[in-house]
Formats: sequence, structure tokens, C-alpha cells
Amino acid sequence: MRAAVIVFPGSNCDRDLAVALEAAGIETTMVWHKDTALPEGTDLVGVPGGFSYGDYLRCGAIAATSPVIGAVIRHAERGGYVLGVCNGFQILTETGLLPGALLRNAGLKYICRTVPLTVGTADSVFTAGYAAGERIDVPIAHHDGNYIADAGTLDRLEGEDRVAFRYGDNPNGSVRDIAGILSENRRVLGMMPHPERAADRGHGGTDGQRLFAHLTAAMDPA
Repeated sequence: MRAAVIVFPGSNCDRDLAVALEAAGIETTMVWHKDTALPEGTDLVGVPGGFSYGDYLRCGAIAATSPVIGAVIRHAERGGYVLGVCNGFQILTETGLLPGALLRNAGLKYICRTVPLTVGTADSVFTAGYAAGERIDVPIAHHDGNYIADAGTLDRLEGEDRVAFRYGDNPNGSVRDIAGILSENRRVLGMMPHPERAADRGHGGTDGQRLFAHLTAAMDPA
């Protein structure tokens, strides 16, 4: 299995995401935002956290127009896998690969701490390593993590079992406690918490490690 991690000016979790993927046995290449194509044989695209373009204009809005995004969208449209974490989730909503938007936290402050999550569904390659309803602990680090969408979109996400993770204490005021969602084909995941920061016991926890470990097994037909 091969992954490509996109690097934007202001990304600060790109290396963390690559390390977590590589620790799970996934060959990973860093791809600069001005590139117009993904490496041959890419199975998974990782869109990392950070502050792409300094979060100017609107979080993820400038990054969504970068040359490489066209290749990411084509990859997703072909049925390729895409994982967007934090700022990556914001970018995926800006591109339209995921519905809704991420607004300023309810308390209008940056939040950085470990939070409890409930696994919303195990029916995806990203979440199959967990049990639906299981509680896990994963760090967050964001200022604009308040997920919002219109009532029809929220009902559709719920009805199609596309809510991947929910907050246990909802620190940012996200509607319906949503911490992560899946695309219609369940091959694109956007989540605000950082699983790559919970992929090594030395960093305080391994609840995020199962997401990466299961990717390899699920995507390898052998």
C-alpha cells in the first residue's frame, strides 16, 4: 500500500502523519502543494493538520485551490482513499469532497488537549479497527473545529451512518457532537482530532494507532 501526504505552506503535522503511516507499514511520499500529480500507485492521500497558508482568508480555503488538489479530487472520484485531519478536514470541506464547514470554536479560543471520542460507525476502512460505540481518547488542537451543516445534510449523515466519530464532551460546540464524517462512498474521512498524535505509547496513547494499522490490512487483498 502506498500513501501520499500533501504538504502546504504552514502544514505542521505532515511529518507526524507520515510517521504514523510508515509505522503501520505504509510506504509514504511527501507531495508538495504545487505538484499537479500524485505518485504512481497512490492508494491513500493524507491531507494533514496545521495552518495552511496561515489560515488566511478562511481555514483551508486557499489550500483548496492549490495545484495538487485537482489530483486529489480525481483520486477521490476514482474511488481512492483520502484522510483529512484537522486543517485537512477543513480543506476537504472547502473542496466539496465532504459536506458542511468548520467554524470558530464555541468558546472562541484555541483548544489543545486529549478528548474522549465515541466511534460512530465501524463500517469504513478507516474505522473498522474499532467497534461502533467504543470510546477512545485522541488529542485535538484547533481554533476552528466547530462542524456545522444544514439540517438536511446532518440528517443524511446520520441516516447513512456516515458519522465516523463523535465528541464525548464536545469542547468546540460541533453540531450533534460530530468529530469526523465519511463521504458517500465511505472512502474519504475528515476528522478534527489527531489520530497521528495517538499512535505511539511514548506520546501518551495508542487509540489512534488502530486507524492506521487497519488501513494496511483492509486495503491489502492478500
